[in-house]
Amino acid sequence: MKNRSLKYPSFLHKISPAAMMVLGFATVIFIGALLLMTPLASKSGDITSFIDCLFTATSAVCVTGLVVVDTGIHWSIFGKIIIIMLIQIGGIGFMSISTSIVLVLGRKVNLKQRILIKESLNQNEISGAIKLVINVLKFTFITETLGALILSTVFIPQFGLLKGAGFSVFHSISAFCNAGFDLMGPLTGQYSSIVSYYNNPIIVFTITSLIILGGLGFLVMANIFQRKRVCRITLTTKLVLTTTLILIIAGTVLIMFGEFNNKASMGNLSLWDKFQLSYFQSVTTRTAGFATADLTKFKESTLFIMIILMFIGASPASTGGGIKTTTLAVIFMGLRAFLKNENEITAYRRRINVYTFRKAMGVLIVALTVVVTSTYLLNVTQSNKFSLLSSAFEVSSAFATVGLSLAGSFNLNLFGKILIIILMFAGRVGSLTLVSLFVRADSKKKIRYAEDKVIVG
Repeated sequence: MKNRSLKYPSFLHKISPAAMMVLGFATVIFIGALLLMTPLASKSGDITSFIDCLFTATSAVCVTGLVVVDTGIHWSIFGKIIIIMLIQIGGIGFMSISTSIVLVLGRKVNLKQRILIKESLNQNEISGAIKLVINVLKFTFITETLGALILSTVFIPQFGLLKGAGFSVFHSISAFCNAGFDLMGPLTGQYSSIVSYYNNPIIVFTITSLIILGGLGFLVMANIFQRKRVCRITLTTKLVLTTTLILIIAGTVLIMFGEFNNKASMGNLSLWDKFQLSYFQSVTTRTAGFATADLTKFKESTLFIMIILMFIGASPASTGGGIKTTTLAVIFMGLRAFLKNENEITAYRRRINVYTFRKAMGVLIVALTVVVTSTYLLNVTQSNKFSLLSSAFEVSSAFATVGLSLAGSFNLNLFGKILIIILMFAGRVGSLTLVSLFVRADSKKKIRYAEDKVIVG
């Protein structure tokens, strides 16, 4: 009997799973950029420059939302379809998409593909990978469909059946995938996002719910639905839910506190509208990129809080970026153990191994290094519109795949666009994944040196 599994070209068998994942994302981005360059993709029928198409395709696949041309104004229906397809592929992962195609074709998923699925969904084991992919696709389809149906109650009465349905589907997918792309440009002005719906609870709470569900992570959602007893919920799920809740509440309180009397942002609004606006920014800042307020009107202190929230981002194996909620939780658990002079790092009566803490610290240090260096480079090379705060905001937004901007990504020069493209790509595939391509552990090194003391603190 013939093996009906999908075969890779021979040269791909020599590539590591991490390199294969990077190559896969890069290929999807490049194809997307070429499709967006065609005259069919723009409303004017003109060819859009390659760098702008590459920027848009990278932002879509890396579910970021930063744009150099307004999505609703510049792109045709064909272009918007390409963008939303790229967002969907980037959101749930190209390996999930390719695996579903393999299954539909009736072929077997071989070991190499299972390893790639494990890497792309951040699993510890290969077993159960196919079942997880199927559940990911089901959960994504059901959630996005429900989101589109709820949004249609606002968009269809406003825009009519066809356009309203299109708007509902586009924004539901964009929100669940934490992309932040919107089509409101022709209605409320270029790069205006969904500011006109700041006091519409259906839009506010539907979009934020989709963002949260997409940002929690597929592994967490699978654990919640499969393990109904609290005692059987994994430690990762507990840390993700706890940290997410704390960040949403803290972000809402700090944003409302900072802007409560600021007449330029929300000072003139009712208390309920202030809450809606603050809550929305707290949720979307962590990785989505939608906005219901003009962020340039916010105080610098509030924007600083938003940079921190962006840097933290969403959760592992989710549609969002950032250093991830579990990374922050593990670091804080390690700090607590140090302050209490405990030998072990614990959480919820479970022990966290030292390697996990070291990895969390590695993620934090690499991310800080990238963000600080890139902020300097962007501030030095761009126009006066990019102050130090605006540069840090843009860089954090790109690296954490958020999609919010103060100075406007369309004001970037060529170097700035290339830098932001690299940051969006690094943020999506993971900084440690990229580092692992160039740094190899020395497995032959068996020398153990004598211990010595270093004075710190």
